[in-house]
Amino acid sequence: MATLTAQMVKDYARKQGLDLVGIANIERFKDAPKRMHPASIFPGARSVIVVARRILRGNWRGIEEGTYWPNYTYFGYHGLLNSFFIPRGVYETACFVEDFGWEAVPYYPGPPEAQPPVGSVRPGAAAPDVHMAIRIVGVAGGLGEMGWSKVFLTKKFGPRVRLSAVITDAELEPDPLVEPGSLCNRCMACTKGCPSNAIPHIKEGKTVKIQIEGKTYEWGDVDMGRCTLSYHGGDPRVSPFIHKSFPGYEFDASKQSISEDMAYKLCWPFSQGKWRRTEEDHSGYIIEGHAKIKEWGGDGSYGIGGSRGCMRSCFNYLEKSGKIEQTFENGEFIKRPRWLLSHKTESK
Repeated sequence: MATLTAQMVKDYARKQGLDLVGIANIERFKDAPKRMHPASIFPGARSVIVVARRILRGNWRGIEEGTYWPNYTYFGYHGLLNSFFIPRGVYETACFVEDFGWEAVPYYPGPPEAQPPVGSVRPGAAAPDVHMAIRIVGVAGGLGEMGWSKVFLTKKFGPRVRLSAVITDAELEPDPLVEPGSLCNRCMACTKGCPSNAIPHIKEGKTVKIQIEGKTYEWGDVDMGRCTLSYHGGDPRVSPFIHKSFPGYEFDASKQSISEDMAYKLCWPFSQGKWRRTEEDHSGYIIEGHAKIKEWGGDGSYGIGGSRGCMRSCFNYLEKSGKIEQTFENGEFIKRPRWLLSHKTESK
């Protein structure tokens, strides 16, 4: 049987529509928690193939202009990108690796915060469900670094990517790590652009750090409760749908101090739940606009806030400062004064 090389894997993965491919050796995960370690999923793992596919810049255009929401959820977030475009390429790449006699585990990037509080099912093993921190996997595979906002940055697309991976027992040549600080210069555009005040300013000194092969990667300790409120439909300033469904409502997400899990428990029933149909509200949904976006996005996750600071402000700055490779003929992404609604909706 022919020898499988890292270059063969990369070439094949790119032919499957995956834009970026990097490889990490298993040693780079030596400090990872057991429930985030690739070897907890596949004890014989020797390499992790990490892949990225771009999010189209145009997927955000409607939200940036305040006129059209479905595109981002459907094409750029949970809908087709995370649930079809990327997984198909990941699966085909895993098949390619197994054709050479090596086992390959295609990995869906589930959130680590979704791990249930249960014990292990066999002595010495990690408890289910193991979820790798996919952005850190991206760092370990040499695809980029963490930006200040905890969003993953690449040299070609900046933050406009989604990530996935294949874990294998094939020993493949690892890619060099990206130097810390080579993409994110702590401009604080993300902090300024975040409507929920979730991203700390560098002057606050709130950071998270990891080390991989002697390199230290550091980013802001994001308030994930506020972030979730803004992104998943709990913040009236970024959702005209709340204003339509809840006249007279007042809620300031930037002043909340709740956990990420608590924010999900507030946003998801609020956005997806139904109530009785009335003359006042014919649809029966609590917030019809949010519920429809979730349905159009494949009936999975959904994005209302559209990553105003951590992605849109970030790639706008990186593009105009020449720090990322893909630029556009129409210039800066942010072309007009940016909109934000009031945290208090108007009464009928």
